[in-house]
Amino acid sequence: MRYLGEKVMQVLRQLRGPDTADAVFEATALIVGAVFFVLGFAIGWPVFWGQEMAISGTGSIGAFAAYGGAITAVLAFALGRLVVRPAVVAPDGTRDGFSVPGDRLRWYDLAAIAFAHAAIAYLGWLGIAELLDRSFTDAPVFAFPGAILVAVAFALTAYVTFLSAVALTPMVLSLVLAVFLVVGAFAAMLASSDVHWWQDNLSALGMSSNSASLAFNATLIIAGVLVTTIARYATAGLPVDDHVDRRGRRVVRGGLILIGIFLACVGIFPVDEFFLVHNTVATGMTVAFAVIVVGLPWFVRTIPRVFVVLGWIYVLVIVLLGVFFAVGYYNLTAVELIAAVLIFSWIIVFLRTAGSVHPAASAHPAGSVHAGQRPGPTPA
Repeated sequence: MRYLGEKVMQVLRQLRGPDTADAVFEATALIVGAVFFVLGFAIGWPVFWGQEMAISGTGSIGAFAAYGGAITAVLAFALGRLVVRPAVVAPDGTRDGFSVPGDRLRWYDLAAIAFAHAAIAYLGWLGIAELLDRSFTDAPVFAFPGAILVAVAFALTAYVTFLSAVALTPMVLSLVLAVFLVVGAFAAMLASSDVHWWQDNLSALGMSSNSASLAFNATLIIAGVLVTTIARYATAGLPVDDHVDRRGRRVVRGGLILIGIFLACVGIFPVDEFFLVHNTVATGMTVAFAVIVVGLPWFVRTIPRVFVVLGWIYVLVIVLLGVFFAVGYYNLTAVELIAAVLIFSWIIVFLRTAGSVHPAASAHPAGSVHAGQRPGPTPA
């Protein structure tokens, strides 16, 4: 078995071309996508043989592509992490190949990220199938073209997920988080058994009496784990020239982790079963965000002032929304939706801003490379 594995890797190395990081990963992703294309066709054609399949709905091409795409995403993500796994064990006992120095990915981090990719693939292909079904009303799909379509869905899912896994950075994680939250929230809204859920609040989607409760609560729990993961890596590169900076970085990191924990708790404790706990953690998430934003210029003294002002504007808008709700101008759903968009957009922008204040040039000699990082191409 080991000999066969070495032969397979030797063939892959020959197929993928020049031994540079970008070329290797891109070519390997194409190979992974081709493998899943073949698997999708080999599985789909016998299953669809002799049938006229619907585009969407139970037992349709879209459902087959969605379920298979979710499984493909998990497998491709695992392959991607194995490809970037360094051969040498790091001093902290890990070798996950993550590109942020000073921290590492835990098993639950990887599980949550893999699940997020699977959920995006599942919900994405279901949505595309529904759109195509409405565009081609009552159009049947025969076995051979149906198998080709499923194979293409598997190949695209594997290709994108593999590249996401090998290029995993805090920014990629933030984009995965944003897409996951959007597709999860819209899926819960579309699956809701109460068409007037918005008249109560956003948490009505997570009530046990609502058919969308599982999708909504699972989205919040996984998103909370992703936020805690992003919090650790987003702050790993912040400058810590003295104990004041070090303490400020700990405060910011702890606050972001607290936001992730509170977000997960919102999904763990539905509002109809744990009213007090649910409202407490939801309010705590907003308070933790406000504390970080208001105190950011003292916690991270090198942060650009324009970003500080942006955060203060976000907090003022959230306070203004609370006033509108108190006087009856806005309902609670509108306040929660806008506040959620502001908070998570701020987190995404913070990742880019935190990376820009990292003093890479001064902290590391020319030509040096962080442990666990891949060296970039040498300029001509």
